Amino acid sequence: MRAARLIKMVLLLQSRPAMTAAELARELEVSERTVTRDAQALSEAGVPVYAERGRAGGYRLVGGYRTRLTGLARSEAEALFLSGVPGALREMGLEDVASAARLKVSAALLPSLRDAPRAAAQRFHLDAPAWFEEPVPPALLPVVADAVWDDRRVRARYRRGGAGEVERELEPYGLVLKAGIWYLCARVLGDENRGGVFRTYRIDRFAGVEELKDRFSRDEEFDLPAFWGEQAERFARSILRADVVLRLSETGMRRLAHAVDPVAARDALAGAGEPDERGRVTVTLRVESEDVAHTQLTALGAEAEVLSPEPLRKRFAQDAARLAELYRHG
Repeated sequence: MRAARLIKMVLLLQSRPAMTAAELARELEVSERTVTRDAQALSEAGVPVYAERGRAGGYRLVGGYRTRLTGLARSEAEALFLSGVPGALREMGLEDVASAARLKVSAALLPSLRDAPRAAAQRFHLDAPAWFEEPVPPALLPVVADAVWDDRRVRARYRRGGAGEVERELEPYGLVLKAGIWYLCARVLGDENRGGVFRTYRIDRFAGVEELKDRFSRDEEFDLPAFWGEQAERFARSILRADVVLRLSETGMRRLAHAVDPVAARDALAGAGEPDERGRVTVTLRVESEDVAHTQLTALGAEAEVLSPEPLRKRFAQDAARLAELYRHG
């Protein structure tokens, strides 16, 4: 998009004393002729781009020109990268900061580009919570979010199901919003069994969070997306405790990941045998329980045949008989 390219060109020239047309063309991934046209457009819009002729020539900004994009405060710049998730910003208490950042960016844009933020907002929107659920932001989320942004240790009381409350001192590294539920990824401190280990906590299970005076130094090798991905896959595998042997049609293979846990579906299809004469394959699927498998696999209808365990196969046979009886007299 030309608007983004023009902004990038100004920022490139702002960060260096001068650049040749070839250098700009390489950075912007356009031709040198396009660089010339863009420089002319910027000049006509009031940006003092100066072109120097000759072999040592190039483009530079006159008089130490600076765009107002650099006027962002750190908190505004950080919030700006989350501006595509307005609900999350609101729940973390960052809506006002992000709004200020957006206003500064809008004011710094060329007049012809002033409608860009609204145009983007009308074309892309992220709605994170699941369907048919009213999201309720955890009351302690703003406190936790503030500690995450500030690299400040916290003392937290956490409810562990039927095990009661436990108290932990944590280094809060990052927040994750998954299907409308907020999670904290943190390193546990002061526990001889868990000290130094990264754990994941549901924020709506915190009974209390106290920010401490001490800040912590982040482990630069910690990768939040990678850590979350590993934790999510480990959790998905941990609840799959039973095996079901299925015979799937081609359609059943395509639909399997939509009916059961995607991790389990991927593992099952990876270990599939050779197709039979009707194109069906036999797979072993890890499931949470036979009851859960019955509910999930019902969605596949005749595209999946349960071979074992026998009690589950009988349940599907009974379902089929009842449906046949129902529709026979319909």
